[in-house]
Amino acid sequence: MSPSAVVEQNNHETDSIAQLKLNSAGSADAAAAPASQHRNEYEHLTSVKVVKQKPVQDRLKEDIRDHYSPHLNGLEEYNVQYKQSIENPAQFFGDKAHSFLNWFRDFDQVFVPDAQTGQPSFENNAWFLNGQLNACYNCVDRHALKHPDKPAIVYEADEPGQSLTFSYKELLQEVCKVAQVLKYSMGVNKGDTVAVYMPMIPQALITLLAIVRIGAIHSVIFAGFSSNSLRDRINDADSKVVVTANESLRGGKIIETKKIVDDALKEAPGVRHVLVYKRTSNDRVNFQAPRDLDWEQECKKYKTYYPCEPVDSEHPLFLLYTSGSTGTPKGVQHSTAGYLLNALLTMRYTFDTHQEDVFFTAGDIGWITGHTYVVYGPLLYGCTTVVFEGTPAYPNYSRYWDIIDTHKVTQFYVAPTALRLLKRAGDEFIEGYSLKTLRSLGSVGEPIAAEVWEWYSEKIGKNDIPIVDTYWQTESGAHLVTPLAGGVTPMKPGSASFPFFGIETVILDPTTGQEVTTDHAEGVLAIKRAWPSFARTIWKNHDRYMDTYLNPYPGYYFTGDGAARDKDGYIWILGRVDDVVNVSGHRLSTAEIEAALIEDSIVAETAVVGFNDDLTGQAVAAFVVLKNKSAWSNASEDELQDIKKHLILTVRKDIGPFAAPKLIVLVDDLPKTRSGKIMRRILRKILAGEADQLGDVTTLSNPGVVKHLIDSVKL
Repeated sequence: MSPSAVVEQNNHETDSIAQLKLNSAGSADAAAAPASQHRNEYEHLTSVKVVKQKPVQDRLKEDIRDHYSPHLNGLEEYNVQYKQSIENPAQFFGDKAHSFLNWFRDFDQVFVPDAQTGQPSFENNAWFLNGQLNACYNCVDRHALKHPDKPAIVYEADEPGQSLTFSYKELLQEVCKVAQVLKYSMGVNKGDTVAVYMPMIPQALITLLAIVRIGAIHSVIFAGFSSNSLRDRINDADSKVVVTANESLRGGKIIETKKIVDDALKEAPGVRHVLVYKRTSNDRVNFQAPRDLDWEQECKKYKTYYPCEPVDSEHPLFLLYTSGSTGTPKGVQHSTAGYLLNALLTMRYTFDTHQEDVFFTAGDIGWITGHTYVVYGPLLYGCTTVVFEGTPAYPNYSRYWDIIDTHKVTQFYVAPTALRLLKRAGDEFIEGYSLKTLRSLGSVGEPIAAEVWEWYSEKIGKNDIPIVDTYWQTESGAHLVTPLAGGVTPMKPGSASFPFFGIETVILDPTTGQEVTTDHAEGVLAIKRAWPSFARTIWKNHDRYMDTYLNPYPGYYFTGDGAARDKDGYIWILGRVDDVVNVSGHRLSTAEIEAALIEDSIVAETAVVGFNDDLTGQAVAAFVVLKNKSAWSNASEDELQDIKKHLILTVRKDIGPFAAPKLIVLVDDLPKTRSGKIMRRILRKILAGEADQLGDVTTLSNPGVVKHLIDSVKL
């Protein structure tokens, strides 16, 4: 149904997809059955009351009040523009690219059309052909030339009261110096990849902008990853240079960031240089000359302006490693022009952003949210971005609200995990804060439960301002499905609502691959055509890119998520249908965690699955079979706890603390088919308390293990 109706009323990966097609609509846990038999499972969603957006005039800041108008005049204009973006994408995106991006050389053609449909092609996904531009110029230079003194970055340190502001002019100067350090001191050339392992400080953004200024490619690794995970990502991307900090501060704790880098580089022989920013005054941090270079000392060598390197529209902008259903992370590669355009358009329309705004995304640049809505989106648009180093709970649960009032934040964007934490902490931490500068609220990373949505709206938005519950992925680069602020989209709490411009969403029956067109549809969410910011490939592994995203359902991009579309056309995201766990909005491969556990000398076999968690959305559970069963069968409770702690530490060391299992279940055996495949579906249902819904288990090679598993989980 059209949105306008609302106004009127690799092998393991391939195996996972094959298994998915045998499972029910929207869930890899259910037994095989036609989608129609499950058609009513999420019917209750349609009963959610529509919440209309209110006018925001009384919340406008003085510097925008006299000339403010929303970018779209209601849902009717969205429908008109959306229709154009689908029916004439060349004109729609061509006009937007000319209007919102600065080009060194104009493009010849908007996209390569599919031979059969004439629409943007997945197989030949290239946009703004032969155009030349530079991401840093579009984010920094053009604004520094027009508004040199305007704040570009507001930095809020881990400790309260230590904020710092960079104007666009100051940002340009710092970026130019670091660009020269990279090029002349470290030998980074156009097309080289640079690994970035940094805390959330302004120097992290400066680094990214300096890298793309000289035409290089950044590969940001979340600074919570272990040395092993860092090593693997450095080697896969063939990064010869790493940029890091001596130490990091988070939640009042010091993290030995440089030591993690040093450990990673013991098995990364290709790295020539490490640029080290001194976040703390600790001089005892290891410094290995001539490999390691000091940020401050190197920057002193260079002048405050250095020109941008023009790059082709399709030149790689960055790599970002994300979990797939195999244990090997995927280096998702985004290209320059298409990514920049969608980052800017979603900033403009999703959040109703204006250049006078102060945009606060409470996310880390180690994930796609930080890339698009801490760095590129706000700076492309020319507003002010807030960079927050700390946590929502330090030194108390008022930290976000203090930042919003102090810096007069207009848009606030955060994951439901943080909202659940703050809701649980109690409303007393919100008391005394005005929050009146806010004009839109955002949610990102996972579906937001209706009760959390309502708390967010009432306590933070005072039921006055919209909540944009955004759905998108690392691969999409920017929002796929989202409400639009500025009085545009009537909201349904918990629904991502309608597709963004150029995004043609469909619900597919997972068994047949056919589009489900009924008023109420459930199945897997797919996208029917390419869009500008869609990832171009997996770094050095295009076959895996095709097998993961485009081959499961030919002619569609397979998102890996189950979804329902209600009778009003609203889209509801129902969660992953592949072997990926979404913990606090971070996608973790179960296979990667299994690989870390199986490396331990005491582990014979393991299966990792996700289960529901009140705080993090999902949590990780590991069912583990130990090699020497007789040794632990009579073990004391303390000894068993020591084994479990050891296994948790194994994952923390190999991947990072955020991937550590919340639950370790020691078992005698795992449920398997007669061909030896582990039936994780059974494990998920047992954890969910649905042991009475396992279906026929007699086809297992070891059906007697099921009772043992149920008893083990109860323990």
